[in-house]
Amino acid sequence: MAFTPSSFHNPTHAVYRAAWVLPIVTPPVRDGWIIVRDGRVEQVGQGRPPEASADRFERDLGARAILPGLVNAHTHLELSNLGGRVPPAPSMPVWVCDLLAARGATPPPREPIVAAIAEARRAGTALVGDITNSLATFAPLVESGVSAAVFHELLGFNPAGAEAIVARAAEAIAALPPNGRVRVSAAVHAPYSSSPELFRAVRAWLDVERPARVTSVHVGESPEELRFLGDGSGPWRELLEEFRVWNPAWKPPACGPVEYLDRLGFLRPGTIVVHGVQLEEGELARLRDAGATLVTCPRSNQWVGAGAPPVERFFVSGVRVAIGTDSLASVADLSVFAELAELRRLAPSVPAATLVESATRSGAVALGFADELGVIAPGARAELIAVDVRGGGEDVEEYLVSGIGPEQVSWVTDPRISD
Repeated sequence: MAFTPSSFHNPTHAVYRAAWVLPIVTPPVRDGWIIVRDGRVEQVGQGRPPEASADRFERDLGARAILPGLVNAHTHLELSNLGGRVPPAPSMPVWVCDLLAARGATPPPREPIVAAIAEARRAGTALVGDITNSLATFAPLVESGVSAAVFHELLGFNPAGAEAIVARAAEAIAALPPNGRVRVSAAVHAPYSSSPELFRAVRAWLDVERPARVTSVHVGESPEELRFLGDGSGPWRELLEEFRVWNPAWKPPACGPVEYLDRLGFLRPGTIVVHGVQLEEGELARLRDAGATLVTCPRSNQWVGAGAPPVERFFVSGVRVAIGTDSLASVADLSVFAELAELRRLAPSVPAATLVESATRSGAVALGFADELGVIAPGARAELIAVDVRGGGEDVEEYLVSGIGPEQVSWVTDPRISD
């Protein structure tokens, strides 16, 4: 069938062929095809597709690899107006001070959020795990068509205010219109910014009101966090005191961050632990055994002064690893492909197939979209990208983690793709 933009109509029944198809649940398929019906994958195969029916649209995408839309499992879209305004820092507490100064007290503007979502989609992102303090990203995400697990992030070190903080968040979440593609839950910021009472209150809300919802927490990101949990000293305490939110009755747990989460009942399936730069083998094993997911954001970690994450250690541990970009305040773009290239640089021994799975299936599982996104399999949503792999050689997965630019990425249903 000849294809022209004017004839393309996003058909309800179609077959797409390409040099490669990456189902993720099985090895890459050379000379593969996918049959899509009513927005869902119906069948995946190799070679010649089944005989066409009269109502089926057919399209050959040529020297491209078709794979599921990528998953950016951790970002902060409401910080998108801070791109280029918060410089790299020698340590994370220094970077946070610069961030807060640049952010100010005004609500996040809508336009940079909308532009950031569009940028992420152009880079092949189908699903995001978005952290928001204001819920300002909910409406733009709904309007964009990008799927999301939105985490209403809470923080506060005053134990007396914990239940009120969660009650206000629960009320704000309940007021949002239900949306199957954009699902909202609550999250806790970090052990150094949130009281034990706040962790427990969020856990209780998840248990009673949203037992199936996932949650998120920044953990083990900086050496200063380990010091704070160990003896209660260091820059994080100094910042809490400077902002007049320090609780003198708080006792340091004298343990690592993963054990601290476990003591608070926050280490469980559905918990997304973000960053983990400072975590050791035993802590990673504990995350694995709990069924938690670790999201790594290597470019951001280095920007904010936390250091390069021990990526090979992550994967050796067996914990589920997903990938995030973090925000435009600490990274140049929201491309998961750029993050994959950095992971390849940091972890040359990790198989490319494992990295690609982290950017697709693992992120979808972590965010609660396991049956819909992140794979090409019967019943999954057909939110598929096509990556130009001309010159990529025989190892398509290695090529995909070597540095794919946005100009190489298109959505399979985009009429601008030439045969």
